[in-house]
Amino acid sequence: MTTDHAAVLSEAKVDDAAVPRLEIGEWAARYGLVAGITTRMNGFNLGLSSEEPTRAVSARWRAFRGAFGTRFPGVVLGFQCHSTTVRWYDRGFEGWLQVGEADGHGTDRKGLLLTVTVADCIPVYLVAPGSGAIALLHAGWRGTADRILARGVHALTQHALVKPGELVMHCGVGICGSCYEVGSEVASRLTVASVPGTTHVDLRSVLVRQAAELGIGEVSTSSYCSAHHRELFFSHRASQGQDGRMVAFLGRPR
Repeated sequence: MTTDHAAVLSEAKVDDAAVPRLEIGEWAARYGLVAGITTRMNGFNLGLSSEEPTRAVSARWRAFRGAFGTRFPGVVLGFQCHSTTVRWYDRGFEGWLQVGEADGHGTDRKGLLLTVTVADCIPVYLVAPGSGAIALLHAGWRGTADRILARGVHALTQHALVKPGELVMHCGVGICGSCYEVGSEVASRLTVASVPGTTHVDLRSVLVRQAAELGIGEVSTSSYCSAHHRELFFSHRASQGQDGRMVAFLGRPR
C-alpha cells in the first residue's frame, strides 16, 4: 500500500476479550481522545443490517458501549449509505442517538462517542487539537469520489472556527490497493489512472491526496488491510458480501 508521504500510524490491541478492538494510543496520549475500531475476534459482528438475530447484535452494541464506562454517556450511530452527509452535534446527551442516513459525524462536545460501521471502507478520523473538535467519516469509493473528506473538513472549519492546516487526520483500517479491484468507471471517478478492464485502487492514497489538496496539516494511515488480515477484520470484498461489520469510533471522554 502506498501512502503518498503520510506517516503510518499503528493501532494497538486493547486487552478486553468482551469487546475486541484496536485503539490509536498516540491519539490518546497527544489529544486525550479515544479512537479505534472493533475487530472480528469472538465473532464480534456489529452490523446493523446483519442476518444474525437482532438480540445478538444488540447485545454486542450494549457491550461495546459498556466497555467505555462512564466516559461516554452518549453514543452516536447512523445508517451508512455512501453519501456525503456529515451531521454536527452541538450539545451533549445521554443514551443512544441513532440518526438516519449519514456517513459522517462531528462534534466539539465531550462525552459523545461517534461511530461508523465499516468492512473495507475507510474510517477517516479528524481532530482539531486546539479546539477539541472532532469528526469521523465513512469513506467508500463513492464517498471518496464525492469528496466526503471536504465535507468533514468544512464542518470542522465552520463549527470549530479552525483552518484546515490545524487539522490532524488518520485513515484507519480498510481495504488496500492490491485487494481492491475496480472497473475503469470507478477508477475515473476517483481520478486514478486506469486501463480497459479493471484497476487496483488504494482508497487511502486517494484520501491522502485529497487531504493535501485541502491543506490538512498532518496525515497518517493504518498499516492494516481488512481483506489481507481476515483473522482480525471483516471484509465485504473478500467474503463476497457475506461478512459482518466492525465499528470505528472516536470521542473525547467526559
